[in-house]
Amino acid sequence: MAQSPPGSSQKPEPSYGRRNFLKQSVVSLGVTVHEYVKHRDAEDAKAEQPEKRRTDWLRPPGALDEAQFLESCTGCGECVDACPHESIRVLEAHHVSDGLDRGATPVIYPDEQPCYLCDDFPCIAACEPEALRPVAALKEVNMGIAVVSQRTCTAGQGCNACVAQCPTRAIAMDFASLSIRVEGDLCVGCGLCEHICKTVNDHIAIRVTPARLGALP
Repeated sequence: MAQSPPGSSQKPEPSYGRRNFLKQSVVSLGVTVHEYVKHRDAEDAKAEQPEKRRTDWLRPPGALDEAQFLESCTGCGECVDACPHESIRVLEAHHVSDGLDRGATPVIYPDEQPCYLCDDFPCIAACEPEALRPVAALKEVNMGIAVVSQRTCTAGQGCNACVAQCPTRAIAMDFASLSIRVEGDLCVGCGLCEHICKTVNDHIAIRVTPARLGALP
């Protein structure tokens, strides 16, 4: 058999090229299917887990001190139904992390839906056990107090959306330092500022510390 001249190269047979291509395609398809199945299983496992919500929730306006509230509240859900903004939710058992037996009691997650401080407070009017007591004035509401994280706040970049939305004018822009400040004696902890901050920013820079936790900043 004659040998190829020096410097010449033999072209691969077309059938070998097709076989190699098909082999690589099968391997690639297998990897893709494996990654898809792994991703699908991870999503299914995530969906099966209970929804994780924050534990620093608020009590509705007019709520008694936490110990008294737990003694008085029957978990009837009337305040939940009465809220026109669907701000009041029911605290489920798997959202309780401190081991206390609260049952199905009403709470507010301000980042999801804040309290809009209705003029007539229908939630309070609906509470027959009087776990929510009437308030004579807006300033008597004490759900908590807003606290600003100056590290993540974007006021220095021109954001002051929370200022205009505060119903008690407890939030103000300090133009000298380009920062947001909270007037503690005016803040009632409705959470509107927190909700707005979440809406317009990637990170929530202002959160409400619940009054039920005791000492406030």
